[in-house]
Amino acid sequence: MQRDKSEQGNEYILKESGALEEWTKNRHIRWGEGCIRGSINKRFIKEAFESESDCFKLQPETMKVWPQGLTKVIMDDWPGYDLNLFTYPQHYYGDLEYVLIPHGIIVDRTERLAKDIMKDIGYCDIMILCVLKGGYKFCVDLLEHLKNISRNADRFVSMKVDFIRLKSYKNDQSMGEMQIIGGNDLSTLAGKNVLIVEDVVGTGKTMRALLSSIEKYKPNMIKVASLLVKRTPRSDGFRPDYVGFEIPDLFVVGYALDYNEYFRDLNHICVINEHGKEKYQV
Repeated sequence: MQRDKSEQGNEYILKESGALEEWTKNRHIRWGEGCIRGSINKRFIKEAFESESDCFKLQPETMKVWPQGLTKVIMDDWPGYDLNLFTYPQHYYGDLEYVLIPHGIIVDRTERLAKDIMKDIGYCDIMILCVLKGGYKFCVDLLEHLKNISRNADRFVSMKVDFIRLKSYKNDQSMGEMQIIGGNDLSTLAGKNVLIVEDVVGTGKTMRALLSSIEKYKPNMIKVASLLVKRTPRSDGFRPDYVGFEIPDLFVVGYALDYNEYFRDLNHICVINEHGKEKYQV
């Protein structure tokens, strides 16, 4: 028996409107009362529809646009993923609230950023400045995607990597000032096309301080790629050139982001709970 539109739900509405293919292509996904826009494949969408879940809703009006382009936004009311849906190190059992961004979505989003970077920079040679320690995993994955694009391009792009460490957090609180640790002489960046790769931008003060230090040496260009940007009232308005995800003002761990050097070995980006904070506090 033919179901009416209300009974057929989201799949019927999307197919009838012609939006299903566009939705899948643009990768806009609404989950319940929260929202995440990441990359996800058609098979996953098909399985979700077949389960007759009500959690999928098309909400393109909530896509945030910055001058640099579309940004993948996770809303404040996004409930996250149940930890039981994923595997993670047993020694962190009881220390996490939920998974905020699964590893697979991080990897897909990073590939998209690599394409945007190569398109924007115009296949110029790049000096990548990786901000340790939290940025190393994002940097490694981003660099691999950049190399893959370069290998398939008409012109090979030379990419060199240097490392710097910025210390601004103790426990889950910013210390209010930045410490630069390690790295080569920043004067080597003079005349170079510099891409700073960071894990997360919070208030923006730390990144502004780093940019100020680098600009003294007159690089040809400076771009900033950050996996995460926190949506916080303490922000000074700084926005990176390339952003993986805009997230609520939460203290997140995993995918090399740490809490006092713990949780770097966690593949997914998760929200730490109070028990975890107390357990690993210094």
